[in-house]
Amino acid sequence: MSWFRCPETRPWASMRLFCLPHAGGSAVFYRPWAKAVSPAVEVQAVQYPGRADRMADAFVTDPHQLARLIAGAMAPLMDRPAALFGHSMGAVLAYEVARLLQERGTPPVHVFASGARPPHDRGDERVADRDDDGVVEAMVELGGTDAEAMRDPELRELVLPYVRNDFALIESYEHRGGTRLTVPVTAIIGDADAHVTEPQAKGWAEATAGRFALKVLPGGHFYLADQQPQVIAEIHRTLEVPA
Repeated sequence: MSWFRCPETRPWASMRLFCLPHAGGSAVFYRPWAKAVSPAVEVQAVQYPGRADRMADAFVTDPHQLARLIAGAMAPLMDRPAALFGHSMGAVLAYEVARLLQERGTPPVHVFASGARPPHDRGDERVADRDDDGVVEAMVELGGTDAEAMRDPELRELVLPYVRNDFALIESYEHRGGTRLTVPVTAIIGDADAHVTEPQAKGWAEATAGRFALKVLPGGHFYLADQQPQVIAEIHRTLEVPA
């Protein structure tokens, strides 16, 4: 099963944007982006195993292994410049994927790290250790469309296992020394996000030897749902593609 979902194939596009979902998220989260981005950009959304149309695939429980699998799957799609956009858990995975791509001689042109603390400052919250109600409570607190699914008992039974796996995966993440990223990084956060403050987001500057920028938009952890036009505009401006 392919690792990527491309809502709209664009063979003429000059660039690909690889989008990595949050914990409990799936590729469908980025489907609306395909219509919103410039025709010069092709959206490729990562589909983690164990959910949606990959429900039968085994979970990956190690974040570094997951990054290696994603980077490996990207190889055939690196025939044109690529940027990475990751939200929350996806931001840390995007960073690790970028490091691997850089090591292999095909670095992305940019990394967008959304709604996340930097790799070396992950905090000590442990949602994965909570009971089912506790995990649901954490999802509702974060907001986003996944929280609504948790209210339906049948959906909850399907969704909880991969949500718990994702929290365990990102909460076990430890930053390792090695390749220093030289790719430019833009951190984007919501001004009311209780999980990452502006000073914490500025820590992403330490994750790269390249240029760093911080964009703060109105909203909470899932600010990008309400602020999609502003996020897309920031991507266009940064990547210097026509809107």
